[in-house]
Amino acid sequence: MRRFLDFLYDASAWLAALSMIGVLVMVLLSIAGRQLSFNVPGTDAYAGYAMAASGFLALAHTLKRNEHIRVTLILGRFVGRARHGLEMWALTAAVLLAGLFAFYSVRLAWVSWSIHDISTSNDATPLWIPQVSMAVGTLVLLVAFLDEWVLELRGRRQVIESAEALHNE
Repeated sequence: MRRFLDFLYDASAWLAALSMIGVLVMVLLSIAGRQLSFNVPGTDAYAGYAMAASGFLALAHTLKRNEHIRVTLILGRFVGRARHGLEMWALTAAVLLAGLFAFYSVRLAWVSWSIHDISTSNDATPLWIPQVSMAVGTLVLLVAFLDEWVLELRGRRQVIESAEALHNE
């Protein structure tokens, strides 16, 4: 199971990276179009869709690599069972919030698909297409938080404290 979850987080990160390349391609195409006097309609919209996809698809991988911003001012003062209890409380809240986020992201894409909602820009893209990346990203984030919750419950969760946070400038 661990191998599959790690693959899921890595695959999501690769899709995020491909989306960033998509942003680059759209921006370069737009610049080249202006310089060479041709127009490719929708490049701004597609760059925005790709940017949103890259952000949402990278969430779980970022969490699993301990790169999310954590406020450890209070947490760092606790050890043992008190710290474990506080971690479980925070992870439970994160699972609930990620679950709501995933539910409403999937619901948004589903509603857009069912009513044939399209973008208001000149490309008239069906909105469920870019919304799927948000739904997938939030679902993978929910899985990652559930993974962290189970690891913490079993006492197997390893949070690497960044030495960077200890430096005060």
